[in-house]
Amino acid sequence: MRMPRAFRARRRRAAQRGMTLLEILVSIVILAMVSLLIYGAFDSMSRGRKGEERRSERARQGRDAVQRMARDISSAFLSMHNPQNLALATRTTAFIGGSGAPFDRLDFAAFAHKRVDKEAKESDQCELGFFAVRDPENTDKMDLVRREQFPIDTDPKRGGVVNVLAEDVELFDVRYLDPLTGQWKETWDSTQALGEANRLPLEIKITLTLKNVPLGTPSTFTTKFIMPMQQPLSFGIAR
Repeated sequence: MRMPRAFRARRRRAAQRGMTLLEILVSIVILAMVSLLIYGAFDSMSRGRKGEERRSERARQGRDAVQRMARDISSAFLSMHNPQNLALATRTTAFIGGSGAPFDRLDFAAFAHKRVDKEAKESDQCELGFFAVRDPENTDKMDLVRREQFPIDTDPKRGGVVNVLAEDVELFDVRYLDPLTGQWKETWDSTQALGEANRLPLEIKITLTLKNVPLGTPSTFTTKFIMPMQQPLSFGIAR
């Protein structure tokens, strides 16, 4: 059965005509919605990857800080080699741990100085300190810093170069195990006769908590280690 000529003509004209404005607008809207969905998926993946990178960086920073402190504190020492006339003393070795929630402070003498220049006439003895300070660029932020003073002077808690060890700290807690009592202490002072005169703790426990990335929970890092040396150096001193 053959179609009428007029009907065939209308079909040819319909096949040859272009898209209407309404069809173009609908197509653009659909394309925009698909593009928006694709962009949202990629943006979500990118933000998730950046957040995970920041969390990993914070975890690395916390682990490195705790390991650095454990390594430095393990090299702490006291020395009995002082002049008989204390007024002539030019250096003081000490181990002073103060408690101040939520941030403690520890200052001590240690064999931790690294010589940068090959021919430098420097020993490996220095003063070290670990404590929290307020970030000068953000008053709501506390940073854990490491202080190094070389050479050792008569003030165990001042001087030297301060570098940031960990940013945005929420807690820095140090505990000391007394070998005489077997009890954990929150403070230690080797310079006081009524304290722990000329003694170092047997064991030390460090707890460090860092604020995490936005929407993340704080990360806590803890380590405990035995001190290699508890008695002061006294070579050639008669007892």
